[in-house]
Amino acid sequence: MSTVSSVGSLTVPPRRRLRALLFAMALALGLPASGHALIIVLTRIVPPAVIHSENDARSFTATVGGLREVHLYGSPEQIGTAEARLLRDRMIVDEAELWKRFEHYVPWWTARVAIEDVSRLRYRRVDRGIPEARRRELAAQSLAFEPDPFTAHMPTYQRMVFLHALYDIALSFEHSPLIGCSTFAMGRSMTTDGHAIVARTFDMETDDVLDRDKAVFLLREDGAIPFASVAWPGFVGVVTGMNVEGVLAVVHGGRARSPRTEGTPVAFSLREVLERAHSTAEAVAILRGQEVMVSHIVFVADGAGRFAIIERAPGVPPYVRETTETTVVTNDFEGPLSDDPKNREVREKTTSITRKTRLNRLLSGLAPGAGSPGAALELLRDHGCCESECSCELGDRRAVDALIATHGIVADTTSATLWVSVGPHLSGRFIRLDLRTLLAADQAPYGAGEPETMPEDPVLSDGRYERALRSRKR
Repeated sequence: MSTVSSVGSLTVPPRRRLRALLFAMALALGLPASGHALIIVLTRIVPPAVIHSENDARSFTATVGGLREVHLYGSPEQIGTAEARLLRDRMIVDEAELWKRFEHYVPWWTARVAIEDVSRLRYRRVDRGIPEARRRELAAQSLAFEPDPFTAHMPTYQRMVFLHALYDIALSFEHSPLIGCSTFAMGRSMTTDGHAIVARTFDMETDDVLDRDKAVFLLREDGAIPFASVAWPGFVGVVTGMNVEGVLAVVHGGRARSPRTEGTPVAFSLREVLERAHSTAEAVAILRGQEVMVSHIVFVADGAGRFAIIERAPGVPPYVRETTETTVVTNDFEGPLSDDPKNREVREKTTSITRKTRLNRLLSGLAPGAGSPGAALELLRDHGCCESECSCELGDRRAVDALIATHGIVADTTSATLWVSVGPHLSGRFIRLDLRTLLAADQAPYGAGEPETMPEDPVLSDGRYERALRSRKR
């Protein structure tokens, strides 16, 4: 005799109950899975059709003084192909580290899938703001990157697009106060030789691999002004760079207004500046004509010592401050966006004002005519954390050098000379790069030589650096 179970007035045999339970479980599990699959299909970013290209034979990579130089020549397709073929092993190692860090901070796979799906949905049209030449370059890079070990996360081209828009995407998701970057410029009247000098630290706390494995890209694209970009393998956008005309462009994170999911990613926005601008005025005109995705600050300088700070945010005209005097930029807006609640929070809760005040005080103490690349590096490595003299621990986040920089540079824009940090962070020596020589039309691969350098920070050899790292880990 069979047993039955009553639910209200409905009598359900056990086998039917079991089937109903299994169906409900399948539905509960299957809907998210089918939704995920549907999102993948509907949000796929299709690469442009490109003719598979051999990289220009002149493209090469070399390590000089511990710093990786990547020389890329030719059309967008040739540049994309060469980058992937020359750096594929490093690109795989570095991306694997970033995925590992993602898994560390988001240990639940369901949460990681959800974040990836939300990103796909929000940024399914992000490629529309990328210049056509850059899309062709990324398409060629994707083809040359095969076989791709990360396609389980996202198709190759789509992932390359996202990685180059990572700065914009991350700032729209990330609302913590951990934004950094400090830049200062010495006017020509402040320096020993009348040259304009700029120093900059790029603080992006993602993974030390971007500091350890940094690369300086030296690009000669057909029909464009040659330029250098300080970044990491796989990323031929610009967050810090200078062209042979002496035009320098760097970006600083900021907080104002609401982010948008379409526009020109910062990395390609600044690259357009370096490939087209012969002066600060031309750079500002280019930046005025671009649609932006997230709020940020761009600092531009040229060889004549003309500086500009361009404050940009979605939906509002850029605010431009131009000067030839010594100036400092950190992470807060000073123009019309200064009263935005997000910017007020930056001023109140981050180190932006502290670093700006500290640098202004240090620069005011520099005698006219005393400015030099070496003096700029000394200020860039400043470990103080107060307006006046005070005691603070090495690595304090209020310091200009908090031992977290992904890279640092000192630039002489008048002579188009760049000094780049080898690492770790700003503490290692800086290598001198003469861009007008390195980016000359007849430049050919060269043998390893001893480069001109600026020395390492004494904290690296006297034990203070290691003690600071041990203290941070605790």
